[in-house]
Amino acid sequence: MATPKQQRINPKSVPARRPNAGKSGRPGGRPPGVAKVRKATARDWISGARLQTLPLAIAPIALGTAAAYVLPHEDAGPGWHWFRAILCLVVALSLQIAVNFANDYSDGIRGTDKHRVGPRRLTASGAAKPRTVFAVALVFFGIAAIAGLIIVIRTQQWWLLAIGAVAIVAAYFYTGGKRPYGYFGLGELFVFVFFGIVATAGTTFVLAGTVTLESWLSAVAIGLIACAVLMVNNIRDIEQDKLAGKRTLAVLIGNRASRIVFGVLLLAPFGILSFFTLFYANAYLVYFALLAAIPAVGITISAKTSAELIVALRLSALVALVYGLGLGWAIAF
Repeated sequence: MATPKQQRINPKSVPARRPNAGKSGRPGGRPPGVAKVRKATARDWISGARLQTLPLAIAPIALGTAAAYVLPHEDAGPGWHWFRAILCLVVALSLQIAVNFANDYSDGIRGTDKHRVGPRRLTASGAAKPRTVFAVALVFFGIAAIAGLIIVIRTQQWWLLAIGAVAIVAAYFYTGGKRPYGYFGLGELFVFVFFGIVATAGTTFVLAGTVTLESWLSAVAIGLIACAVLMVNNIRDIEQDKLAGKRTLAVLIGNRASRIVFGVLLLAPFGILSFFTLFYANAYLVYFALLAAIPAVGITISAKTSAELIVALRLSALVALVYGLGLGWAIAF
């Protein structure tokens, strides 16, 4: 009788090793059918900053600066402090980019972006580690804080530190934290307050030490346009947000009502524009922005696909840029 050592082992009875198996015999590599995740490139990081949203940061600074430029300030002529104006722009741009990366991080780790149909997100797609995305958001929050601190030092308006701190906290908790207010239909309110009123009127105050009627009205106008941009973005994601439990204003009021509200938000600023045409000769030229606004409204009302709503989003951002820069130029010159 053969001993165990003398028994021959039939090669056919030995399970074949998987191609990806390591020395331990445990499977390595990706499971079958799972695609390899492409790591984020420089282009992906630039896309993650969502450049199409930056007009929402540029426009209010242009309007606030124009309102200050036509005012006398101390003994130096117009309320124009170019360095302070640049700092205001740095604050606005940095906060906008920081919000975008913070949203990418927060929505990604929550799984909110799991069902999204728009451009891929860094965190949800696995292209970048969550902590890396969060770190980038913190860098831009830091840049905004430093620029804001310089503004405070130069103006000696120390109470502005509180405004800046509230802006940063509000930007993070839009989708961050345990109970983000962006998940309870308050996103548009945040956008209107901080990318409309605070950015525009705040810039005028920093440059001229006061806030005028022109600054307040233009702040309301650009704030409404910013709300429209957020609304059309959320209309695109209504079904996905419902699945994820994200109750944006668009989810709360429904698809049809959201499209109507979007149209009102985007077109109402052109009613406010009529005030400026009474006092500023070139303000009527800003009505050319309707060439983008009207198609944006039409597309949104009739859109059947997310691709159409992305076009409307880009047109709306263009409206913000043209309205802000155009009306700013009309007021200042």
